Amino acid sequence: MREVARAAGVSTMTVSYVYSRPDRVSPDAAARVRAAAQELHYPGPNPTARSLSRGRVGSLGVVLGEGLSYAFEDPQAARFLAGVSDVCASEGVGLTLVPTTGTASDVARVAQAAVDGFVVWTTSDDDPVLDAVARTRLPAVVHAGPDGHGMPVIGIDDRAAASAIGRVAFARATRPVVLGFPLDRGRDRRLLVGDQVGDVRFPVTRHRWEGLRAAWTNVGRDPAQLRLAVCPVNRVTEGESHVRDLLLGDDPPDAVAAMSDELALGALRAAEALGRRVPTDLAVTGWDDSDAAGPAGLTTLGQSLREQGAACARAALGQPVQPQERHDWHVVVRSTTRDPD
Repeated sequence: MREVARAAGVSTMTVSYVYSRPDRVSPDAAARVRAAAQELHYPGPNPTARSLSRGRVGSLGVVLGEGLSYAFEDPQAARFLAGVSDVCASEGVGLTLVPTTGTASDVARVAQAAVDGFVVWTTSDDDPVLDAVARTRLPAVVHAGPDGHGMPVIGIDDRAAASAIGRVAFARATRPVVLGFPLDRGRDRRLLVGDQVGDVRFPVTRHRWEGLRAAWTNVGRDPAQLRLAVCPVNRVTEGESHVRDLLLGDDPPDAVAAMSDELALGALRAAEALGRRVPTDLAVTGWDDSDAAGPAGLTTLGQSLREQGAACARAALGQPVQPQERHDWHVVVRSTTRDPD
């Protein structure tokens, strides 16, 4: 920097201002500084050092709780991240994706992330990255849970929403199945009887299961008649495979309440491939009201993940937020469910 100042005939402070506060430098002086910098191959002040001097990095971190490709492959994650990026763009900060692998390196990756705050995509109660984020003492927020780690949680009331969509999904059903997310970080594929479902470590899975189970049992139905088909990943192909096996089994379902539109669209594919009529033979509901839900005629639970992403970003950048901010949801009834009695 001294060499650039000497070549341009200005002070080192003027050189610094050209890169950090250009409004304080005359156009002529700025032009001389940039010409001298180019001649001397000077790239400008080190961004890391400049960030430290300002007390901020200029980037918001999103801890995915999934592999990096998930951010680009999952439609719901993409919607959520779009909301986060809306706020980042308006606030003039960057976006840093912090993927996790389920190994010990996750904690170090969080601790070393050069960010001004964190948004944590929903994860399990026992995920060590939650405590790792809390230890940074940076502003942080968790989308949809878990809570109890000193960070606000932003999302919808999953139990209430699940109970509402469950009443539609289970209308006139006798052999219903919930097509659900993983129960824990093991992500095993399972088929469980409703009254034998044990510990559920992912709060989104737990709350949606509790709401759907309440929709079934609150009208006097036997909890053992409701099954939970656990999918290890949220993909159309996984929903299709799981529902195909169920439909070909000894006790095929007559209703599927899926915890996402992706899984529900897979269920519709399986029904079509096996010649099952929807909703006469098999009623299907989804969750999120994704772009594909309308063309498929899918009855689903509508929510705005983009708005939730934006709210999470604002909170993680230090803006005021309610400790447990609840967003709106609504049931969207289309052609894949039966009319109630």
